[in-house]
Formats: sequence, structure tokens, C-alpha cells
Amino acid sequence: MKIALIAHDKKKTDLVQFSTAYKTILEQHELFATGTTGLRISEATGLQIHRFQSGPLGGDQEIGAMIAKNQMDMVIFFRDPLTAQPHEPDVSALIRLCDVYCVPLATNMGTAEVLIHGLEKGFISWREIIRDRQEESK
Repeated sequence: MKIALIAHDKKKTDLVQFSTAYKTILEQHELFATGTTGLRISEATGLQIHRFQSGPLGGDQEIGAMIAKNQMDMVIFFRDPLTAQPHEPDVSALIRLCDVYCVPLATNMGTAEVLIHGLEKGFISWREIIRDRQEESK
């Protein structure tokens, strides 16, 4: 599975802790992240992560492009709902794309834990079927 890891500045430490706690699950998958978030997770865990630009510089849009091409299976995005984000339109677009393309999205620790346990138990494997069907239709 292809998993995107994103966090607003005040939530980066939480996502690093989450990634450390679930390293054994995450290391079985292909990981993508926005710039600084990916660097911090990689340094703390040793996980291999493809890093895009930082969110405000287009990283959210790069991940959104993968979602639109059905090339992303899950998004874990620890948002900071209490701080205004200058790139909020990009954040909204990313969330919208997850809804349009039925990509599981967690925006906080609680839902991220549910998704990661579901991933571990195979409850997200339907994404592989969707991806395979899209590849066959090309």
C-alpha cells in the first residue's frame, strides 16, 4: 500500500511518535510525506520515505495528484485545527480528493490508529483491487 504522511507544524511531533509506535506496520508499505514531516519521521525511525515539497510549497498538491491518479491508498494527515494555515485551500483540496477517490483519510491520532490497525488486519486491501482494475483498463 502507498501511504501519505502529512502534519501541520504543531502536529509533527505527534506524527513522529505515531510513526515510531507503528514502525513495524509502516515499514511494510511504501511511504510518502511532505518535506519536513518526512525528514523528521525518517530521522526518528529510519523508515524509507519518498519526500515531496513542504505542504505550503506544493507538497500537498503533489500528494493530491497521486490521489487523483489512484496512486495513493491512505492518507494520514495530522491537522492543527486551532491554527490558521496559509495554504488552507490546498489542504481542503487534498481532503476533497480523498473523498472523491475513496481514499481512507485520518486527520487525527484516533482515526489514524483505527486505520493503521485496519491496514494491519487487511481491511484496506480493497484499495489494491481498485488499483488493479484501473491498471487493467488502461
